[in-house]
Amino acid sequence: MEQNQSNNNQPTNTQPVNPQPINSQSTDPQPPSSQPTDLKPTDQQSTSPQPVNMQSVNSRPTNPQPSSPPPKRNRLDSIEDVDEFYTAIKRETLTHKLSPERPYCYWTMEVYDKQNGIRGGGGLGVLAADTRRVAEQLQVPFVLITPFYPWESHQKMTNLEQTDYHTELNYKEFGFNLIDTVRIKTATTAIELSVIEKILGSTRFLCITEPNFGELYSGESGGDHRLYQEVALGFGGYQALKLVGLRPAVIQLNEVATFFAALARLDELVSSGMDFYEAVVYVRKHTLYTNHTLVQAAEANFAYSQFEQYVFPNIKSVAVERWLADKFIGGRLKLSTVAVEIAELRSGVSKLHARVANYHDINGGKIKFKAITNGIDISSWVLPDIISYYHDHDILDKFNLPTNNYIENVEKIPASDIHHYKDRGRALLNKTLAHRTDQYGNPVEIPADALLFDFKRRFVDYKRPWLAFTDPARLANILETYNAHYVLAGRVHLGDTVMFGELMKLLKLIDNDPVLKARVHYLPDYDEELGCALSIGANIAINNPIVGLEACGTSWMKDIANFKILISTHDGGVADMPTDNYLNIEGDNEAAEVASLYSQMEVACKAWKSDFDLEYWIHKELSAYLPTISGSRMLEDYLKYLF
Repeated sequence: MEQNQSNNNQPTNTQPVNPQPINSQSTDPQPPSSQPTDLKPTDQQSTSPQPVNMQSVNSRPTNPQPSSPPPKRNRLDSIEDVDEFYTAIKRETLTHKLSPERPYCYWTMEVYDKQNGIRGGGGLGVLAADTRRVAEQLQVPFVLITPFYPWESHQKMTNLEQTDYHTELNYKEFGFNLIDTVRIKTATTAIELSVIEKILGSTRFLCITEPNFGELYSGESGGDHRLYQEVALGFGGYQALKLVGLRPAVIQLNEVATFFAALARLDELVSSGMDFYEAVVYVRKHTLYTNHTLVQAAEANFAYSQFEQYVFPNIKSVAVERWLADKFIGGRLKLSTVAVEIAELRSGVSKLHARVANYHDINGGKIKFKAITNGIDISSWVLPDIISYYHDHDILDKFNLPTNNYIENVEKIPASDIHHYKDRGRALLNKTLAHRTDQYGNPVEIPADALLFDFKRRFVDYKRPWLAFTDPARLANILETYNAHYVLAGRVHLGDTVMFGELMKLLKLIDNDPVLKARVHYLPDYDEELGCALSIGANIAINNPIVGLEACGTSWMKDIANFKILISTHDGGVADMPTDNYLNIEGDNEAAEVASLYSQMEVACKAWKSDFDLEYWIHKELSAYLPTISGSRMLEDYLKYLF
């Protein structure tokens, strides 16, 4: 994973490497290139290699072109009448505004949907996948435009040594069909992108891909390859929509990296004859920019020379090119600066995030965001038996929206039912763990009678995965006293050497304490399957980001919906409701927060031994957060805001 790891397969030089055939079962294949080209680099960033002309590639093609045109695909049939859902959310006119030919178009750089062959990097991808799933269940015409990454990274550990490896993915194995190809340009060449499609009910994946596209988030955030990927998705994805004959009713940009989709639409309108200012107004009124980042200063920026290489060659209109060029300050540009210019609708992903996000337009004016808190696809993340329980007891309706009397019915859930469903969840968790290994390369099984804490989040500094280990003796005492285990599960982004070093320090600390070594399990290669299994099989969730740095988070939502007790700081989506609705970690400094965390861990353990206390906390959490958790509520909020 890091270049300083002796058994890491990531290349340490800057020379591009063409992808080689790879055995998906192998632990040491050649990784993909982080460059989109086979030209020799001569300098940094803006002078790094260009994407190859795919027609001249001599290496083995990942997605060979058929000798004859691909068979004519099935056009999207008319969907069933969705008036009932639109009536339920009091937006009956959507029946006339949304249609299979004019769908809701959602651009995203990542999707966390392993079932469909696309593995994201974190919450951004999970949200994208859940949004599409909810749209399918509610029969909303919806197109998700995203890359299909031909390479995927994985990790495994043996005796505290991590090995990173890559597997190659073939879209055909996941039910995608090749539609045709489109081209984008650089200053020196043209790149051919395959357009692939998978229709799921009223929704579809519309993906662009090519063999040298690389894996998710390859290269530096402000580097050439990342810019190439973003331009390919924006301009290539817009061409893909034209290819299949769809006209967006609205475009949602899932974070700033997807800005180029709106730019491509603006350019298309102006180059087709629309007045530039009329085109800007039209695109603005039909574009929603959803921000997931709290501080604009943390965002990567690009040089003008990079835009000359990758962006401007794709713009047909001189007016659009000049408009974009004028947005550079000191020869550099943050994409959020132009995203807020081209999108009249702007949303944050929790109430707190929308309130504190520090973003400004090009004139220095503060940007206001509409608060639309993230939700989850309940059918994907909640134990099916619990979902049936919610429906049978009139807690959720057929759309997985809370019923009018859901609070009254939540307060009737007895401790015996909670224990029953958690026991079933534990059994399913252990089935998942049977084919997983821990930091020592050994299988893990959590005893049926043990309590289980989990921390299952992307490993980044502000989420503080180490906080519970600040006082190893205190943690060991809690785990031993209450017969509890603790699971750490999450991924460190490739290239994050600092965070990887922190993870190694944490694992060595655990290894040096016999109690922690027996009761704390780090599970590498975190993915959807493991995340869901822990949500349904663990008892207590730990969520301790630094207050003010979490935009929303959704892992805690899955926990609450699966009858887990939540211990959390008051941040992100958790802060949508007052602190008395969960076990709050409080304190004016980190030492005070650590003391509060340990205290709340003991409160949670005792609650699982007391039917009264268990009912109290599960009832409080569900009553407060069930409307927030519902992905159907999230989609309802977006539709009301957009239309």
